[in-house]
Amino acid sequence: MPFDLDAYRAQAEAFLSETDREYYLHYSGQRDDFRIEAVFDRHANLFSREAAEALREARAPAPLIEFAVEGHIGRETRAMSAELARREASLEIEWNGASVPYRSAAVLEANEPDPERRAQLDAARNDLTQAELNPLLRELLDSSHSLTRELGWPSLKAMCEELSGIDLAELGRQTEAFLEATDSRYPELVEPQLREQVGVGFDNLRRSDLPPFFRAPSLDAGFPEERLVPSLTETLAEMGIEVSRQPGVTIDTVPRPKKSPRAFCSPVRVPDEVYLVISPVGGREDYAALFHEAGHTEHYAHTDPGLPVENRYRGDNSVTEAYAFLFEHLTCDPAWLRHRLGIEEPEQIVEYGRASKLVFLRRYAAKLAYELDLNGGGEVDGLEHHYARHLSEALRVEWPAAQWLADVDPFFYSARYLRAWALETHLRRALTERFGETWCAEPEAGRFLRDLWSTGQGPSGGEGVLALAGGDSLDFSVLLSDLG
Repeated sequence: MPFDLDAYRAQAEAFLSETDREYYLHYSGQRDDFRIEAVFDRHANLFSREAAEALREARAPAPLIEFAVEGHIGRETRAMSAELARREASLEIEWNGASVPYRSAAVLEANEPDPERRAQLDAARNDLTQAELNPLLRELLDSSHSLTRELGWPSLKAMCEELSGIDLAELGRQTEAFLEATDSRYPELVEPQLREQVGVGFDNLRRSDLPPFFRAPSLDAGFPEERLVPSLTETLAEMGIEVSRQPGVTIDTVPRPKKSPRAFCSPVRVPDEVYLVISPVGGREDYAALFHEAGHTEHYAHTDPGLPVENRYRGDNSVTEAYAFLFEHLTCDPAWLRHRLGIEEPEQIVEYGRASKLVFLRRYAAKLAYELDLNGGGEVDGLEHHYARHLSEALRVEWPAAQWLADVDPFFYSARYLRAWALETHLRRALTERFGETWCAEPEAGRFLRDLWSTGQGPSGGEGVLALAGGDSLDFSVLLSDLG
């Protein structure tokens, strides 16, 4: 009997919808338990080895095969993942005379004014990672590699390249060239901002100083909490998008004790039910997070409902991440800052935004180089030193080897982020050329974006979206001129 692709698509959509609903209810603070295992159990047949092989034999669209294969690996390793989550949630760090949750360490570092206490907390977190989490993470990595080989691929890298259509080796060459090209510019651009936000330069910089650098408390005055959500809805309104009239979009700002402090988007039913959840804590980071998730939200909410599930929910996530970065960039765009927040002299914010973006870009470029080795089918032992060297050289700060397994994006999602940054730059240039520096206040720009959003993730991914926008091939080097 031939494989029933339509039936598989229907069940896949049910699974994705149920999963995102569970995620929304739990992380918005409306439900204590996270019933994700029950969802997997109800749809276990989606992720059997037989289903993955049948999809390959039927020459199903690559995003569907990718969904099945990643789900198969996740299902087979779910016990390890559950134990890892349980252990991580239960870990506590003895710091500053008290016990603090392991998961709170990064937030505490970002808000701790004393550099020595920050460093102590960072060291304690690394020690716990090495002792308590890395043994499980290594077991999970080895199992994922073994399952990949059982499915017929020589390595996780080969599998991800085939199913995503992304030439990871070529992207690695482009990002390596980016690291070389920005090496001299990096301290010139970043060090003044480090001194402004943290009070130290590269000579005395420690990794524990980076969370407060990204927190950027000196910029808080320009980003008042009461303007957070209105600044978004007013921006969208000028582009012809009235959020209050979007029946499928909910901006959840309700305060709840157990609500996640981080903004997120849950596309429960694309395009008919999409949630943007925000729990403001104050400052520039709130704006960046809200606008990033708004890019996802509006993309999903305007996706053509007639597209197959793989193009509405899955596909090349470089696309939806590019829309998220496009909106996030507004929070350091001088025209938007003047127009929407009334900041007459936004230069400090603009320079900070450029510096923090360069830190992220170099960090992810170094991560990709390391992950290509980690998942390339070769020997894994000893790569913790390789990881530390890559990150240390890229960011010019001593980087802890203890994070070599915790700091890995599943299935090369780091590549999607890197491609998204490049695609966002192409898209922003196209919008500026067509509609001017204040494109975000033009209804025609809104129509232009809605046309792009309607294509979902697109069968040809980021390159296809770029072609629709009138651009050339997706090229990571476009970021060089964008950084000045």
